[in-house]
Amino acid sequence: MSIVETLKTEQRSEENPRLATATRDISTVQYQDLKFAIHRKLLDRINLEAVHALPGERVRQEIRPAISKLVNEEKTPLSLTEKDRLIEEVLDEVFGLGPLEPLLRDKTVSDILVTTPRLIYVERGGRLERTNIEFKDDAHLMRIIERVVSRVGRRIDESSPMVDARLPDGSRVNAVIPPIAVDGPLLSIRRFGADPLQPADLLRNLSLTEGMLELVKGCVKARLNIIISGGTGAGKTTFLNMLSGFIPANERIVTIEDAAELQMRQTHVARLETRPANIEGRGAILQRNLLVNALRMRPDRIIVGEVRSEEALDMLQAMNTGHDGSLTTIHANTPRDAISRLEVMVGMASSNLSVRSIRQQVASAVDLFIQCSRLSDGSRKVTFITECVGMEGDLVTTQDIFLFERNGLSPQGKVMGRFRPTGVRPKFSEKLKAAGIDLPPHLFQSAVEVR
Repeated sequence: MSIVETLKTEQRSEENPRLATATRDISTVQYQDLKFAIHRKLLDRINLEAVHALPGERVRQEIRPAISKLVNEEKTPLSLTEKDRLIEEVLDEVFGLGPLEPLLRDKTVSDILVTTPRLIYVERGGRLERTNIEFKDDAHLMRIIERVVSRVGRRIDESSPMVDARLPDGSRVNAVIPPIAVDGPLLSIRRFGADPLQPADLLRNLSLTEGMLELVKGCVKARLNIIISGGTGAGKTTFLNMLSGFIPANERIVTIEDAAELQMRQTHVARLETRPANIEGRGAILQRNLLVNALRMRPDRIIVGEVRSEEALDMLQAMNTGHDGSLTTIHANTPRDAISRLEVMVGMASSNLSVRSIRQQVASAVDLFIQCSRLSDGSRKVTFITECVGMEGDLVTTQDIFLFERNGLSPQGKVMGRFRPTGVRPKFSEKLKAAGIDLPPHLFQSAVEVR
């Protein structure tokens, strides 16, 4: 009986759930065993070093006939559709990320979350949904994780059970394995499109208004220091990529990241990436080390992918010592929370600084906070554009320039609201004028409804 006939038997067995489940399990195991048997035979017959030297698409074309021959040699009866599927999956096992390859080719998928070998979720349009894709077992998932990690010179094992890495397309990967992961290896992939979102895309998605876009564009060109805050998956890195596109092409940019994922369109870009400790616990290069080194590289702009810890102090110092126009992101729920987080992180770097001194550093270094949020319907919007005004007593003072106000949900579950300018003309307007940027008054007056 072929696998297709087995699946038909499943449908006829709906009256007996136990029989249907048993039949389904047998067919899945049968298929997986066949795929891995062919995979092993293929590895015995080809020279992987020679094959990997060929361009990607040519490799698949060269190896496909060999896999087809191995499939035909098997005694298991398969339909033409099943043979084609089997050949593609074996190719994915050898040259890609196995079962995840179809998801990586799907441009609508923004996150891939592997909870167990047989429980894989994806995010589409801001909403999670379960897929029917499975790994054979924990060992199969571990092989894929090790393949990803080894490509970027990282390692993962019992002594180092957590790792951040990246895929060739820039997608961010996080993997956690036992003993930290209780139920088996965990894999999370945050995908970034091959073509970064442009300002027109954000306007079309109603992530912000034209007035807000003109304001932040002017702030980047006028070399204001900007911090983008938001929660996980709120679109901070996407927005940072978009903002970086407004940096003039004749400026030297130094980027600093834990795992390189920024997609800069300029040519004069020096990219730096942290390095974890080796197996002996030595040799780690932290973002703080890279920031100190970046100051010696004659940067016009410093872009830090995300400040998470002690490097916040060095970032503020760079902003305060002539490196205007620096950009970074931070995890926070509001601009005010972002200031509090900066205080905590700077305190981690130097316990000798008083709270007032830290706040003075923040107030003098940061010009603008941009808050990105992912709403309940999965949409991502800029919910605050807030100016950092200075100090008043012992407090850092801010003023909101634009807000997104929520008014409820539509019958279709979409968030309704409006982008509203507060009517406050920012104090950094003089800096914009000095840079030759004159924003018309109406940008700060008209609200835009979102329905």
